Amino acid sequence: MSAQETSTDANTSLSDLRELVREFVEERNWKKFHSPKNLSMALAIEAGELMEHFQWITTAESRELDEEKKAEVGEELADVLCYSLAIANEMGIEVASTLKKKMVKNRLKYPVEEILGRFGHDDPRPISED
Repeated sequence: MSAQETSTDANTSLSDLRELVREFVEERNWKKFHSPKNLSMALAIEAGELMEHFQWITTAESRELDEEKKAEVGEELADVLCYSLAIANEMGIEVASTLKKKMVKNRLKYPVEEILGRFGHDDPRPISED
């Protein structure tokens, strides 16, 4: 599927996205710049640009962005994802299996019966379903 075709999360695989990023990098002869160090730094910069859209607004406002602002956030999220996939490509990391293994660790670290409705173990609030 090319970038011009209508893509949705439902009809686009992670492999498709990795290949899209790989082709983009290859076409520009950028692999020589794509060390894990450089890519991780670029990823952090893009994450900062994503965060800028939410700076100085309330939590409620961050959930109710207009369509134009939501599109801008989507562009920054795409940049974060591109650099994440570029790192995976460069380092040969299997994203799906790595993410699944990490979620297993997270479930053990944050069991529902201890964390429900709380941000973490240090959250002084009682367990809550609200």
